[in-house]
Amino acid sequence: MSKDILITGAAGFIGSAISKRLIERGENVIGIDNMNDYYDINLKKSRLEHIKNTENNSDGKWQFFNCSIENKKELDKISDLFTPTIVLNFAAQAGVRYSIDNPSKYINTNLLGFGNILEFCRTKNVKNFIYASSSSVYGGNKNLPFKESQSVDHPISLYAATKKANEVMAHSYSHLFQIPSIGLRFFTVYGPWGRPDMAPMIFAKSILQKEPISVFNYGNMFRDFTYIDDVVNAIESCCDKPAIKNKNFAFLDPNPADSFAPHMIFNVGSNKPISLLEFIEKLEKEFQFKAIKDLKPIQPGDVEKTYADIDKIKNWCNYVPKTNFDDGIHNFANWYKSYYG
Repeated sequence: MSKDILITGAAGFIGSAISKRLIERGENVIGIDNMNDYYDINLKKSRLEHIKNTENNSDGKWQFFNCSIENKKELDKISDLFTPTIVLNFAAQAGVRYSIDNPSKYINTNLLGFGNILEFCRTKNVKNFIYASSSSVYGGNKNLPFKESQSVDHPISLYAATKKANEVMAHSYSHLFQIPSIGLRFFTVYGPWGRPDMAPMIFAKSILQKEPISVFNYGNMFRDFTYIDDVVNAIESCCDKPAIKNKNFAFLDPNPADSFAPHMIFNVGSNKPISLLEFIEKLEKEFQFKAIKDLKPIQPGDVEKTYADIDKIKNWCNYVPKTNFDDGIHNFANWYKSYYG
């Protein structure tokens, strides 16, 4: 039987991809997005068109509302129309560096807006709430790979701080109102329909336009690049398996990864860090152009290396990344050439 699923940030990279997947499997998806101009709005419109063209999409399977999660009155109107059993929150003001100069955008969307979504879940008695956290919450941690059991009390950007706050806010609602909630800490997602403000798209554009690429920390940067299809697999699996309480929670020696509430946190990564220089080399081969690299010092808010331990989500829902890096880069490069010409 089809479920009604609300997805915020539905015109975004991850939101559009999971919307398409869930429609394909027969679910009814209510998408909302404020279509802001943080990056190319035409790309967002193209993603929405891509969703409309999904196989199995019929009347009522996909409905979209241009709405900001900060606007509670608009959310209330949607609440009057639908009673979703699952809510996926992927609406957020993203970007580490952008948060340094534009803090109010992060406070409004990632805190106030997230609070509105939690209230939506409470009033609609949602059975499964899944929200986007980020690998950025690990901040200044040096113990690799990053595990959910590690402390994340030392964020080094406001963006990371808001994502940490989301986890704490969601936990409180899970405890007070018994809302099963899962926070997914995504690690550098890449692939077709990606975000123009992220490294893969920036690198691709610079290589093809023969412009210099700013390579920070003089190239000594590693990211746990995670292909979009693997991320969607993880989200879909969590849709089918809501969070549960840990009945054996150790109150005298608490583990940050566990809870007495139905709230769980999972890393979603590839478990294979790749250097930015290697990423650029792969794109050079795909595009058959040499990159012009401009080596620079590390920027405020950046971390040198991200590396996800994914044992927890593997044990929970059998998540295993299936796309190897070469195939992922090939797919991304082909899409980029097709979309941008």
